[in-house]
Amino acid sequence: MASPALSSTSIHTRSITAAGLLVTLGIIFGDIGTSPLYVFQTIIGPRPVSELLVYGGVSAVFWTLTLQTSIKYILLTLEADNHGEGGIFSLFSLVKSRGRWLLWPAIIGAGTLLADGIITPPISVTSAIEGLKILYPALNQETIVIVVIAIISLLFAFQQFGTKVVGAAFGPIMLVWFSVIGTLGILQIMHHPGVLAALNPMYAIRLLVEYPRGFWLLGAVFLCTTGAEALYSDLGHCGRKNIRTSWVFVKTTLVLNYLGQAAWTMGHVGAPLASNQNPFFMIAPQWGLVPLIVLATAATIIASQALISGSYTLISEAVSLRFWPKVRVLFPTDQRGQIYVPSINWLLWFGCVCVQLWFKTSEAMTAAYGFSITVAMLMTSILLSQYLRGVKHWALPVVVGIMLVFFTVETSFLIANITKLLNRLGILVFEWGLIFMMYVGFRGREIKNRLLKTAPVAESLPTLQELSTDPSVAKYASNLVYLTHSKAAGELESEILYSIIRKQPKRADRYWFINMSILTDPYSTRYMVEELVPGVAYKINFKLGFRVQPRLNMLFRRVLEEMSAKGEIDITSRYDSLAHHHIPGDFRFVVLEKVLSYDNELNWQERFIMNGYFFINRVAISDQALFGLDTSDVAIEKVPLTIKPAAHTSDLLRDAPEQDQDPVPDFAVADESLPNKV
Repeated sequence: MASPALSSTSIHTRSITAAGLLVTLGIIFGDIGTSPLYVFQTIIGPRPVSELLVYGGVSAVFWTLTLQTSIKYILLTLEADNHGEGGIFSLFSLVKSRGRWLLWPAIIGAGTLLADGIITPPISVTSAIEGLKILYPALNQETIVIVVIAIISLLFAFQQFGTKVVGAAFGPIMLVWFSVIGTLGILQIMHHPGVLAALNPMYAIRLLVEYPRGFWLLGAVFLCTTGAEALYSDLGHCGRKNIRTSWVFVKTTLVLNYLGQAAWTMGHVGAPLASNQNPFFMIAPQWGLVPLIVLATAATIIASQALISGSYTLISEAVSLRFWPKVRVLFPTDQRGQIYVPSINWLLWFGCVCVQLWFKTSEAMTAAYGFSITVAMLMTSILLSQYLRGVKHWALPVVVGIMLVFFTVETSFLIANITKLLNRLGILVFEWGLIFMMYVGFRGREIKNRLLKTAPVAESLPTLQELSTDPSVAKYASNLVYLTHSKAAGELESEILYSIIRKQPKRADRYWFINMSILTDPYSTRYMVEELVPGVAYKINFKLGFRVQPRLNMLFRRVLEEMSAKGEIDITSRYDSLAHHHIPGDFRFVVLEKVLSYDNELNWQERFIMNGYFFINRVAISDQALFGLDTSDVAIEKVPLTIKPAAHTSDLLRDAPEQDQDPVPDFAVADESLPNKV
C-alpha cells in the first residue's frame, strides 16, 4: 500500500514577473544591497585620500562583485538547486554521496554563517543611524547604541508573529532604496566622470601591489559581497530566473553608488576624511539627508530580517538532517516555508546585543566582520567543485581551472581577514561552539547506530496475533504505535518486541511501527504501508523532504484516514459501547528513550563525544514535542544504551535484548530517487 508523492512544481519553471522581481528585491538582496553604507568608508579609513586608493578601492569592489557574486553565485552556484531549494545543506545533500569528508565543509560553512549573522544586524543598523552624526556632530555614541539595540530587539520580538504582512512592503522599499542610491551615484559621477576609469582591473592590481599595505585592504573590500552566500540560501523563495534578472538592476545601482562615493572622495585628495564624513551620506544633498537615513534604516532592517529568516531555515534543515539537537519549530503564518525557531531567535538576539554593546561603532564592527564569511565561501566552493564534477559531470580540467580562480581569490580574502581574529575572539568561540555541536550531533548518532542490528519479526508475529486477542491481558490501547529505526521490510529492533511482549505485555487491537527517513527532495511526503499481520500489525515507512516538519501524529492519522477510506482497515473502536456509536479507537504512542549506560568500555574520544551528545540532547526538546505528539497519549520507556559492553559482563549481556538500536527515527537521508509512487 502506498501513497502518491505530494511534491510541488519546481519554482524555476515559473516565468519572470514584475511581482516576482519585486519580491526578490525584498527578500534576496537586503544584505548585499546595504553594504555601500560602510564598505567604501572602511576602505578609505583614516588614510590620506589619493587617486590610487580611491580608484583602486572601487576597482577591487567592482571585480569582487563580478567574480564572487555574478560568476560564482549567480551563474554557477544557483545551478546547484535541490528541487528548487538552495543553501549549504541543500548543496551538501546533492554531493554527499561523493565522500563522507564532505560533512566537514557543510557543518563548518553552516556554523560560520550563523556566527557572522550576529554581526550583520548591528553593523547594518548602526551604519544607518550613524548618518545622524552629519547633522548632529555632538550626538553621543551611547545614544546610538541604545537606539540600535531598541530597533534590533523590536525586530526579534516581532518574529513570533511572522513577517507575511511586513514582507509585502519589503520589495517596494528595496526598489526605492536601490533606485535612490543609484541616482545619487550618477549625480556625483557627472561631476567627476573620470572615476569611470576605475572599472579597469589594473587599478585593483596596482592597489594590491603598489599601495602601502594594499593587500590588507582586501579585508575591507570583501565586505561588498557578504550577502552572496545568503543569496544562494534564499533560492527557494524566489527562483533562479527572478534572482538572475533582478541582479542586473541591483549590481548596476551598487556599482553606480560606489563610483559616486569615489567621485565625491576625489574632491578631498591629500587629506584624510573626518570621522563623521561617511561618503555614502555625503553624496546626498543636505535636504535629502534625513529621508536617506530613514530609508537606510528601513533597508538595514529588511537586510537583518532576511538573515534571521535564513538562520531559521538553516537550523530547521540541520535538525532534519540530524546535525542539530531537536528544537521547537513553529509556523506563525500559512505561508509556505515561513518558520520561526524560538531558541535560535533569542540566541541570535543575545549575540547581536552583545556585539552592539562590545563594539559600539560600525567602524569597530567592520574590524571584526567578514572572516567567517570567507570561510563559508571557501566551504561552498569545495562543495560546488564536487557538484560540478560529480553531478554536472564537467571535465576535470575545467572544474580545476574554475576552482583555482575562486580558491585563489577567497584564500586571499581569508588571509587579509586574519588580522580581524583578535577583534573577534568571542565570536570565534561562538561559531566553533556551533560547529562542535553539529559534529557531536552527527558523530554521536553515528557511534550510537553503528552496531544497529535488526532481526526478522516473522517468529514473533504469531505471538503478537495471540496477544492482541488475549482477554487475560488488560488492553493497553486500541492502537499501539512505536517509532522504529528499521527501514527494511519485515524487520524491527528486538527491544521493541521486548517492550511489547516481555517487559510489560501490551495488548492492543492493532500494532503500528513507524519509520521516518529524509529525502533530498525538500517538500515531498511519501509513505508505504507494510502489513505484517493482517488486521493486527502494520509497518509504515515515511519518506519526508528535508524541509517537511515531522508531525507524526498528523501524518499517521492521514494514513489511517486514507486506509479507512479505501476499506483496508476499520478504525472504529472495538469496545462494544463505543463501537455502537462508531467512535474511532484510541491511540497510544511509545517512545523508547536512550540513556547512556554506565556499563560501557569506550576510549576517551568516544566517551567525550557520547557524553557531549547526551548532554546536548538533554537540553533539546523531547521526542514527543519534536514529532508533534504533545497532545497525544505518549508513554516513555528508558532503554540503556550499551555501545561497548564491559568485558567482565559480556556473558551476562549475551542473553539480553539488543540495546544498540535507535527506535526513535534518526532521519537518515535517503539516497534513492523515488518515483511519484513508492
